[in-house]
Amino acid sequence: MTLGVTLASTSRQLPIDDTVRLAREARDAGLHSAWFGQSFAYDSPSLAAIVGREVPGLQVGTSAIPVFGRHPLLVSSQAQTAQAATGGRYHLGLALGTRHLTETGFGLPYERPIGLLREFLTALRPLLETGEADFHGELLTATTPYSAAVPGARPTVPVLVAAMGPQALRVSGELADGILPFLAGPRALAEHVVPAVTAAAEAAGRPAPRIVALVPGVVTADAEGVREKAAEALALYERIPSYRRAIELSGADGAAGLAVIGDEEAVAAEVRRYREAGATEVVFTSTDLGGEDDRRRTWKLLGELARG
Repeated sequence: MTLGVTLASTSRQLPIDDTVRLAREARDAGLHSAWFGQSFAYDSPSLAAIVGREVPGLQVGTSAIPVFGRHPLLVSSQAQTAQAATGGRYHLGLALGTRHLTETGFGLPYERPIGLLREFLTALRPLLETGEADFHGELLTATTPYSAAVPGARPTVPVLVAAMGPQALRVSGELADGILPFLAGPRALAEHVVPAVTAAAEAAGRPAPRIVALVPGVVTADAEGVREKAAEALALYERIPSYRRAIELSGADGAAGLAVIGDEEAVAAEVRRYREAGATEVVFTSTDLGGEDDRRRTWKLLGELARG
């Protein structure tokens, strides 16, 4: 099973040299991938391109770039550049974003997010595949007076969506290569998320989608203390409707209830549960909640699991 970790999130920004160092550590531990969140600070495709070029053999990805405030032409250029720089090891993650950040940060109305996602993906796919687009939708236009292809950007950049709601899952199954669910536990994945996106992909004649489950998790001897930190760090997601729904469908009382925290045996068992629920890949987030020793302990276990 493919296992990875997040290296940069919206709450913790590291100097680039430190990020590269951690990426090497992740690769050397046996992990397959490193992922970077998108905030108003670092540009995540650029950071992924730097890390991927500096750390051969490691898959890199963004999780995830909100479609509001972006344009398919620009995102395609970023993604293809990262793909060319990393020799084909880049994965593009997109998201709907939130009303608060969209309207506060960009001054844009958070309207028709599913419609925008559908048009964005429809315009983006031919850009990534051929460098050409001629799309005229209700919400955006994307045309190429000359080629937008980047030399060496092969294979075609895979596109995943941070989708969990029914409509977003349907669009992702039809138009994307997979999804990046976060705070959707094994129960929500098995009963709601995986069946919905898989059915949409089958109906569209597309391959089975990748299910890249992002899971907060720490291997630690202080499970109670780390869970308290997780409750504080993850509380904001409980106020976002899509995450709140996923948490409820997972059968958890709150976001911290979905954090995988405990010793090696307990964490390994939870990773297996995600796989049995349909996750094709698992990416651990928040592994530094218990400090550097626990983070290293967590990565060591994940590397062992990744090696089989």
